[in-house]
Amino acid sequence: MYRPQNLRIPGPTFVPQTVLNASARPMINHRGPEFAALMAGLTRALQDFLNTKGDVFLLTVSGSGGMEAAVVNTLSSGDRVLLFVNGAFGERFAAVCKAYGVEARRVDVPWGRAVEPDLVREELAKEKGKDGAKAVLITHNETSTGVLNPLKEIAEVVRESGKLLIVDSVSGAGAVDLMIDEWGVDVLISASQKAWGAPPGVAMVTMSEKAWKAYERSNLPKLYFDLQSYKASLEKGATPATPAVSVFIGLQESLRLMAEEGQGAIIKRHRDLSYATRRGLQALNLGIFGDERYASPCVTAFRMPTRLDPRNLIRILRDDYDTVIAGGQGRIEGQIARVGHMGFVTLQDMVAFFGALEPALKDLNQPVEPGQAISAVLRAYAETSVPPARPVRGAARREPADAVAGRR
Repeated sequence: MYRPQNLRIPGPTFVPQTVLNASARPMINHRGPEFAALMAGLTRALQDFLNTKGDVFLLTVSGSGGMEAAVVNTLSSGDRVLLFVNGAFGERFAAVCKAYGVEARRVDVPWGRAVEPDLVREELAKEKGKDGAKAVLITHNETSTGVLNPLKEIAEVVRESGKLLIVDSVSGAGAVDLMIDEWGVDVLISASQKAWGAPPGVAMVTMSEKAWKAYERSNLPKLYFDLQSYKASLEKGATPATPAVSVFIGLQESLRLMAEEGQGAIIKRHRDLSYATRRGLQALNLGIFGDERYASPCVTAFRMPTRLDPRNLIRILRDDYDTVIAGGQGRIEGQIARVGHMGFVTLQDMVAFFGALEPALKDLNQPVEPGQAISAVLRAYAETSVPPARPVRGAARREPADAVAGRR
């Protein structure tokens, strides 16, 4: 029998019922006036949330497709870039560069640590001259480790160097403070299934004026990912190829819900839930993976007690408690577990997670006092000086099993 899950992975995230309903609306002509109005509204809303007056393009791809588009539209074969890697998605950027013949000088930072602005400054000092790096590539929110890199300070350093700044904020944008124009971010990538709380299938890519100048020099092959064709189509209220119309409509509804809550309240909610989650895990003697000074507001990675395999916990939570969390990726697979608190997530969702985590740990013969983590979570959440953000309409209530059994 189907039972609703508490989906606590770092994407895809929980999709509110109103967004699902919107995604199920009848199909419209993607070359007609209804879609043109939809595109205009989406573009304006995303510009507001991303704090940019520049171009925002919607591609029917995953976040990785957006990363590929960022590279092929701004770089050329043989170009050198400075790539900072502190997790699995920095590795993804490296793979894209390799596939297109872009020379990436990697600067590897221990997983769980943040990329410090001083390190960026030191490495940029080595990239002067005509053969130096054309761009700096970095992951904003590294979901594989639960680390939020200090993008504002990093962007300031990169801006001083005159290099292009290309940012993977697939899982950060929409949940954290982000000022694209003010900070000087040239290209930024995000995706619908993360903090935006919509179904998967759409990537957002922004382009600054500096990025468009780089486009003019770029010689990498591009057809589906050619952002100039998206720019020309957007002026007509369309996309160059058939878009994921249903996801676009769902994204419109999720952006409406986000606007209703307010950007400041969303950022605070993510920050407060992240803090409360870390305190709850520590109350259960589970170690936080990574530097808490740079803790991600979107996902928390944690270690199990010695000799316990986190994959067993993940299995028990899923099979016995209808709660789904993620494991480690890449070089830390099997070493950590990760719990997402991103998108339309509420305090009640996280209390429910800990309500499942406590008995799951007891099933693994760990000493757990009933309610000890939940109490820690509630105390931590109450410590915030400003009252918690009001719940997002359509997000807090989970529909009964029989209402969703037919669509899963």
